[in-house]
Amino acid sequence: MAMSEFELAKRLEESINRVFIGKEDVVEDLLTCLLAGGHVLLEDVPGVGKTTLAATLARSMECSFGRIQFTPDTMPGDVSGVSVYNRKTNEFEYRAGAVMAQVLLADEINRTSPKTQASLLEAMAEGQVTVDGTVHMLPRPFLVIATQNPVEFIGTYPLPEAQLDRFMMRLSIGYPDREQEMRMAALFLEGQTPDRVERVCGGEEVLRIQGKVREVAVRESVVGYIEDIIALTRTEPRFVLGASPRAMLALLRASQGKAFLQGRDFVKPDDVKAVAAQVLQHRLALSSEARIQKADAQAVLKSLILKVKIPV
Repeated sequence: MAMSEFELAKRLEESINRVFIGKEDVVEDLLTCLLAGGHVLLEDVPGVGKTTLAATLARSMECSFGRIQFTPDTMPGDVSGVSVYNRKTNEFEYRAGAVMAQVLLADEINRTSPKTQASLLEAMAEGQVTVDGTVHMLPRPFLVIATQNPVEFIGTYPLPEAQLDRFMMRLSIGYPDREQEMRMAALFLEGQTPDRVERVCGGEEVLRIQGKVREVAVRESVVGYIEDIIALTRTEPRFVLGASPRAMLALLRASQGKAFLQGRDFVKPDDVKAVAAQVLQHRLALSSEARIQKADAQAVLKSLILKVKIPV
């Protein structure tokens, strides 16, 4: 008997967790973002498994996986592709860039120039790239997982607010605890690698699940709850930049994805609170006074959420 969309999603989650040890909350957030049709920014120190997580997800879904290592000399054409002249046909032909993959790992995105960073904007927002005036549609599903190291500043180009706003979520993996790291070592010695992960579904099944997520009901009172949170970020004096309308829609869609993975066909306020920090924190810029006072953006955001009246 064919599995339901919910069963497929949970099986996909279990498959990833068997390889990516001890970070079930991160895996759930990543799947929430995927099923909600968003993109993910992984910000963490080197060696915690950012590449492993991306590769494991792609192989679990049997989706094409592309990886581009960003450096200062990476060109926009390396990402979006270029037109090459064919002498036999006397025509220019499109040669695909790294972006022509269903899951794209944009590694160390803050190490490349703003011009190259911007080459991802059209792909992330519209699912297409334009090269020499010709539009090329990207494969579906399409997910960008970008990584950056938060502790290195020399030779990096911080992502501008407009590009940060394209990411539905910013996630941090963090170090594993002792038991998790021992388990990781055991799997490593057994030869368990991302390429040995169980294949759970294909791209068509993922698109079907995404369709079900869009059908998750959101009551008007819950939409109002989301809007109240967004409005507070815009009036909070410690934020010089509040959440955008795109952020509101991202929070709405992420809440649907969270509810779906909990086995419900409607969104509760708890779903909104569960994803609010991941969706909003990277879009909010602290004022200079708040930075001097060493305010924490996540703590400020949590305090704002607590002020909002929860709908019945």
